[in-house]
Amino acid sequence: MRNLCLLFVSAAALAGCATQPPQPRTIEAEQRLQSLLAGKVAGAPRSCLPPHLSSNMMVVDRHTILFRDGSRTWRSDLRGGCGLLGSSNYVIVTRGLGFEGLCSGQVARLADPSTGMIVGSCVWGDFVPYTRPGG
Repeated sequence: MRNLCLLFVSAAALAGCATQPPQPRTIEAEQRLQSLLAGKVAGAPRSCLPPHLSSNMMVVDRHTILFRDGSRTWRSDLRGGCGLLGSSNYVIVTRGLGFEGLCSGQVARLADPSTGMIVGSCVWGDFVPYTRPGG
């Protein structure tokens, strides 16, 4: 009986650690993303975003963040998403790595600006530049 209880507890603990499949992007967020990237073509992904761009951030939803650089738009899909991002008035607190700026795999914290409390974290994905063909 004791072994059965241990087996049940172990199975329950492992089930709690299982990763949930990513939530799909809402239709509205997908339309917004497509609108913001319309007419642009993806370039080769980069592991770091140039440091001067990190302040020009636009949250599409809890999965994707865009950065504007004149006619170029950089896209980063957060690894595993960021559950609270886009659903409230939370902000991303970033810390660049020296001359490289934000980098893929780096953890960004999610904070409540009214209290300063950290409420979660997100992990940056690669940064993909989108430009107009011939531009």
